[in-house]
Amino acid sequence: MRKELFLVTLCMMFLSCAEEGNDTSVQIIPAPSEVALTGKMVAFDKLTARKLVIDKSMPEEAYELRVSRGKISIKAGGEAGLFYAQQSIEQERQAYGDSLKVGRITDAPRFEWRGVMLDESRHFFGKETVKSLLDMMARYKLNKLHWHLTDSPGWRLEIKQYPLLTEVGGKGTHSNPDVPAAFYTQDDIREILAYAEARHIMVIPEIDMPGHAAAANRAYPEYSGGGSKKHPDFTFNPGKEETYVYLTNILKEVVQLFPAPYIHIGGDEVFFGTDDWDTDQAIQQLIADKKLDGKKGVERYFIERMDSVVHSLGKTLIGWDDVAEFNIDFERDIACWWHHNMPERLTHLYEKKMSVVLTPRMPMYFDYRQNESHKYGMRHWGTVTLDNVYAFPQDSVLAPTTKGLEACVWTEFIPDVKRLDYMVYPRLPAMAEAAWTDKARKHFDDFLLRLKREMVYYDSKGINYYQYFSPEGQEEPAPTLNDVFKD
Repeated sequence: MRKELFLVTLCMMFLSCAEEGNDTSVQIIPAPSEVALTGKMVAFDKLTARKLVIDKSMPEEAYELRVSRGKISIKAGGEAGLFYAQQSIEQERQAYGDSLKVGRITDAPRFEWRGVMLDESRHFFGKETVKSLLDMMARYKLNKLHWHLTDSPGWRLEIKQYPLLTEVGGKGTHSNPDVPAAFYTQDDIREILAYAEARHIMVIPEIDMPGHAAAANRAYPEYSGGGSKKHPDFTFNPGKEETYVYLTNILKEVVQLFPAPYIHIGGDEVFFGTDDWDTDQAIQQLIADKKLDGKKGVERYFIERMDSVVHSLGKTLIGWDDVAEFNIDFERDIACWWHHNMPERLTHLYEKKMSVVLTPRMPMYFDYRQNESHKYGMRHWGTVTLDNVYAFPQDSVLAPTTKGLEACVWTEFIPDVKRLDYMVYPRLPAMAEAAWTDKARKHFDDFLLRLKREMVYYDSKGINYYQYFSPEGQEEPAPTLNDVFKD
């Protein structure tokens, strides 16, 4: 009898401690840094005493959220921290029937750069889709939209000095070269930028050069450097002085539109379309005059010169990791490391003390298939599964100059919003937790529990997400033109 009484007393003590002690379970994605909750709930409308405090001793994006029986208080390092606290509150309210858990949440991001790259050259989605993506980025505390607005399939940004860029270069998509021109006016851009700013998201434009330039060259062929049989008119012409005037004028308008301190100039895969450089008179003259080392020397000359142009406009240059081969301003510029199969390139960037955003194909490219059984999407390097996204980054790819992570949504295989949703969700919240939450606080099984509840929210918003927990019951949405999407 005494033994039974002792066990009952012990159980009661355990339950009491569980109720008043730390409870690390909370329905928030990404998982907060530190959670100390009582396990009790309080209706949000009962929290009549509400207090917001800016504490400049805290990092700008950090916050502390305290909930008691009649009071809610938020202390944050800045407006961004207050905003992120409100995102956490909204997630809890949606999950717990307009209630919050009593206790304290202390939170701050692991990485300063938590981004998404959206390619709208290959397929154009429009303002409402971009705004919806910004809403979801804000929900998950992502803070950088890298906007890929120009490439060979289409030019999507109005440049008033060169109207043919959109009138001619804006025609067509990756799957249909004959569709009418689709692009963003400068007023559209301002509207989207204001929408992003209200959600503490910086928008960074990418104007791809010297390769991936076919759309621009359709509009203004006098600046074309030609290409190759597979990639005609792929490059701007680095041998013509007027090319640099043209591109500088374009960037001047871009700078006037976008307040971000960065301009991404691409700089990748130039070799796809340099066959015509061998016979271009202006380029061959440049090689002779500057004593350049062939086509690679021409590429170096162009990138280093445009690096100076970007700096002269008061901006910091960002490029894909291909630019690491050249003598750019390593300690000022930023590289997006995408060649997951070239760890030596990442090592070189770190040795140069260059700031790096980690965007490796494996596992940060969301155009890759997320299940081996899927028919559509990139598969050359494998699949980008949810657990792979969540587990990134490994310690081996980190260094003091790592700025953060970025998921890349290339759209060769994504011609419509339904398929965009399918490829982005639920990998986006997994990437967000990888970018925000400290390694010690990441637990995939716990994330899956929160994700399952999050899918109720997706259903309420009509998001056509990949049903990770029951894929056998879901038909994969095919791209609009299946014959275009064979890889």
